[in-house]
Amino acid sequence: MSWRVVFLPLQMSWHPQYRSSKFRHVYGKAASKDKCYDCVPITRNVHDNHFCAVNPHFIAVVTECAGGGAFLVIPIHQTGKLDPHYPRICGHKGNVLDIKWNPFNDFVIASCSEDATVKIWDIPKHLLTKNITSPKKELLGHVRRVGLIEWHPTANNILFSSGYDYKIMIWNLDTKEAVISNPVKILDAHKDVVLSMSFNTDGSLLATACRDRKIRLIDPRAGTVLQEASYKSHRVNKVLFLGNMKKLFSTGTSRWNNRQIALWDQNDLSVPLLEEDLDGSSGLLFPFYDSDTHMLYVVGKGDGNIRYYEISPEKPYLNYLMEYRSHLPQKGIGMMPKRGLEVSACEIFRFYKLIPTKSLIEPISMIVPRRSESYQEDIYPLTTGAQPALTAQEWLNGVNKGPLLVSLKPGSGAVNSLLQFPEPEPLVETTDLSQRQGWGGKKPLKDLQKRSDIEDRRKQLKVEEKLPKNEEMRLSNDFDIFECPPPKTENELLQMFYRQQEEIRRLRELVHQRDVQIKQLELELRNLCMDTGNH
Repeated sequence: MSWRVVFLPLQMSWHPQYRSSKFRHVYGKAASKDKCYDCVPITRNVHDNHFCAVNPHFIAVVTECAGGGAFLVIPIHQTGKLDPHYPRICGHKGNVLDIKWNPFNDFVIASCSEDATVKIWDIPKHLLTKNITSPKKELLGHVRRVGLIEWHPTANNILFSSGYDYKIMIWNLDTKEAVISNPVKILDAHKDVVLSMSFNTDGSLLATACRDRKIRLIDPRAGTVLQEASYKSHRVNKVLFLGNMKKLFSTGTSRWNNRQIALWDQNDLSVPLLEEDLDGSSGLLFPFYDSDTHMLYVVGKGDGNIRYYEISPEKPYLNYLMEYRSHLPQKGIGMMPKRGLEVSACEIFRFYKLIPTKSLIEPISMIVPRRSESYQEDIYPLTTGAQPALTAQEWLNGVNKGPLLVSLKPGSGAVNSLLQFPEPEPLVETTDLSQRQGWGGKKPLKDLQKRSDIEDRRKQLKVEEKLPKNEEMRLSNDFDIFECPPPKTENELLQMFYRQQEEIRRLRELVHQRDVQIKQLELELRNLCMDTGNH
């Protein structure tokens, strides 16, 4: 009796998942002292709002003011120390609680106040020389203080306001009247104070977070609640539409008072897709979403941290990238629209951080490290421009249109089309060789890897280990540390260290993966030799 020993192929499954992303190494860079805004009397109000609004021409910030409410409007390039007698916009009789620039007119700003009014202001194109006390328009409808205002994202002259009377009012400013007492629509769906409002891309849906801990999805023109979340373990403070992802993002607190984030399917708000506790701090979390890069920023009030993530349509949905840290806590935050960014520096987002303890406004630029100073089209897709897609009346009549798009490339114009989102970058999965070659059945020797192929692979690995000094630094996922500017602060040095540690870990996994493939090939050849020897 003869026995034949057969070595079965080693069946190993290798499924490391890597994010093929252009934004893995985005870092935050604080502006130098001479590019900050110093000696600004930032408000000490405890209301949970941004207290800052920015456009490519101006930065507006709510200030401390005795007797009434006021805010400053400073030209964006007028950095350095602010004159203590600099003119203010001071027509409110109570503290100003929120300010927002008109997205289609950089010289018009709305403000709301504890005096239960909303005011619309014209800002002169020349430098302010005296206080502005008379608004362009005044909106009188709320009976208690007004805490939130939001401009419609695509329709001209449509403004939403939310007050402590639990009502959301829709205003059509496309009239000649200086005082408007009748809103075009009143949304009376809330039983408590509205803490946050957010529109979807074309402004056909409104998401709200309420003090009754519920998230509501509302059709603003019909006034009907389409979805309502009453998930008791997440006490919501802020809610945000994630572009056209059909998802909502919220920040709040858990049952144990930890700061918490949650992601929701807008068509099913019964249970969140995910929820995650961040830390035990007590400050609010402000979320910001960039639909061009699919990046989400979470800014902590009362601390100096800005966490940022990349959103994907498939699990795990939320991919943590990095955290910008600073020892200076922020009271409020402003955000520059994409059309005001410095594309030559590969800047993809810019915050304006309010630091009342130092009377300072500090710009924070989020930068993709690239060596070239030429325009990088891959990180600057077409983005929302400054032209409305609809008139106020068209939107009120039921028309929906996405925003008009522009290219950020110098010299480009508007593109008359609906907002299109690029397909998200897929997860790059490296499968084992057995799956690629379909092991399990016998194959002719000429169709399989030969011993020389294995030797070639080994040589290739050795060659990669002996790369020239210049090439060692150019890593395989398009990250080149020469592209990063040299770190100037301890924070930038720490960010560089974290990126390098992540790259080292990834490369170790890649080397281990190749070792596994080599062993599988050796085992396959051994089995083939046994088979051919027996025949």
